[in-house]
Amino acid sequence: MAQPPGIHARRAALRLLDAALRRGETLDQAFAGATGDVRRPEDRALARAIASEALRWLVDFDALIDSATRQPLPPDAKPRAVLRLMLAQWLRLGTPPHAVIATALPLLAGGPRRLAHGVFSTLSRQDAKLPDAPTVPETAADRWGDRAPAIARGMAEPPPLDLTLRDPDRTEHWKVQLGADSFMPGHLRLPRGAPVEKLAGFSDGAWWVQDFAASLPARLLGTGEGRHVLDLCAAPGGKTLQLAAAGWRVTALDISKRRLERLRENLKRTGLEAGVVRADALEWEPKHRFDAILLDAPCTATGTVRRHPEVLHRIGARQIAEMAELQAALLARATNWLKPGGTLVYATCSLEREEGEEQAKAVPLRPEPIERSALPAGLDPRPDGWLRTDPGMLADDGGLDGFFIARWRGPDRD
Repeated sequence: MAQPPGIHARRAALRLLDAALRRGETLDQAFAGATGDVRRPEDRALARAIASEALRWLVDFDALIDSATRQPLPPDAKPRAVLRLMLAQWLRLGTPPHAVIATALPLLAGGPRRLAHGVFSTLSRQDAKLPDAPTVPETAADRWGDRAPAIARGMAEPPPLDLTLRDPDRTEHWKVQLGADSFMPGHLRLPRGAPVEKLAGFSDGAWWVQDFAASLPARLLGTGEGRHVLDLCAAPGGKTLQLAAAGWRVTALDISKRRLERLRENLKRTGLEAGVVRADALEWEPKHRFDAILLDAPCTATGTVRRHPEVLHRIGARQIAEMAELQAALLARATNWLKPGGTLVYATCSLEREEGEEQAKAVPLRPEPIERSALPAGLDPRPDGWLRTDPGMLADDGGLDGFFIARWRGPDRD
């Protein structure tokens, strides 16, 4: 029996949803396996878009489904999963209801097919609507407290495309060339969906993709003037590239062979240089100390919720505690590797206090507050000199990832 066009993309989206909700995988981890039988790149992209929107608006989709059923469907019931995908296509991606039905119902058989058809038809007849912003799951809302509503507004849409320039002095040139906006010298912002490898300047290594908030930690170290910086947990290398472009002699350390390959590819494309070391930072011992250290530590990545909405559902207290323990161990080692008077910058792309503020409180170095002048309009350091960004900040300009960033100065003498 012939399969309806588009069914492979929908089946892949169902696999992605299952991987995130049942197995706790990221969409990146699950993508290759879930889309293995999907031939066209545009269909693979569609599968990810459907799954991403289902995860972004999961709480609201479930509320709609429950409003149209006499008895609640179990959370892990396949008809509920398929209905989530159907609503994502209709309410978020603009797929006509008849096309949604034609491509989704073949994912079910027997009674569940009739159930899903009935629920979706009821909601489409009622012209169901979504709220202005996604409803954050209760566990995340409890953790984020008063910040949760702004974070929800900021995660309502996938993010635009941010680029970091190798030469900040050419910002105006590239703004015109690419039709981009800019928050600061060295930064460009383009609409979502721009074909990265086809953009002017890619093959020449004039820029690399990097969320604007992710570029801030390296900016806080300023120009290197030949001094030596250690980029801990460096791959895939955005901050390494920034530091090398700013005149630092960079040692880039990471444990992941695959991610370091991407770092080397980025160095080659941009023509920048760095010493690359594959090692476990918890076991590695440097041969000398450093003028500066940038620790962008492994974390739960809840600050990337705009582009990775699965973090809403796969991250909880256990994962946060595990990451916080690792971050504390990395910070304890990094503080011993600074030269007298050296600078340490710590960052995580996490919205969790345990991975940000609580870590910073334990660092036995002299705080070096982040200056207002180092940030674009609309961002301000906190009174304690730390910086916390949320997806809801700079919302009128497309928002930014959630980060915690702090900076310290080492003792002037041993």
